[in-house]
Amino acid sequence: MTAQSAASTTTPARTDLTGTYTLDPAHTRIGFVARHAMVTKVRGAFNAFDGTAVIDGANPAASSARVTIDAASIDTRNAQRDEHLRSNDFLALAEYPQITFVSTAVQQLDESTFELVGDLTIKGVTNSITIPFELEGAATDPFGNVRVGFEGSVAISRKDYGITWNAALETGGVLVSDKIVLEFEVSAVKNA
Repeated sequence: MTAQSAASTTTPARTDLTGTYTLDPAHTRIGFVARHAMVTKVRGAFNAFDGTAVIDGANPAASSARVTIDAASIDTRNAQRDEHLRSNDFLALAEYPQITFVSTAVQQLDESTFELVGDLTIKGVTNSITIPFELEGAATDPFGNVRVGFEGSVAISRKDYGITWNAALETGGVLVSDKIVLEFEVSAVKNA
């Protein structure tokens, strides 16, 4: 068996990827990075979410994605900080329990690079963002499921979503950066 034929048995052709996919929460990370005290980064993730992607392998522009995040599932590995992030200073969970993303357009830039444009809603404010994504691969897993992987990230401004809380530092600067980088490492399984 040649390397080419071996690859074709585990990696479906792009048109074979056409279908509806469900995000696999056990193998997907929706995370973020913020600057803290102007000297270091704090990384976190949302542990509870669901989402779907519709892939049109023949016409990627007809593809779409939708993700709903349980904002209370925010996890920065520090309980006190997480409670502050859940408060009205940041995510205001009592009033806004979910963060959502709904795509409005998909553009293929090259064989494995895509731009996903969509509406991100945080704390009741919706803004259009563009997330560059790389198709990391596609394969049939040991259980017979067609699985695709994508990775992408985008920087957003907290202020654009009405999240303005901060604290001044004695040495100048602020405690929490306005710029937040959202990180997506997605594994999705094709629905039967």
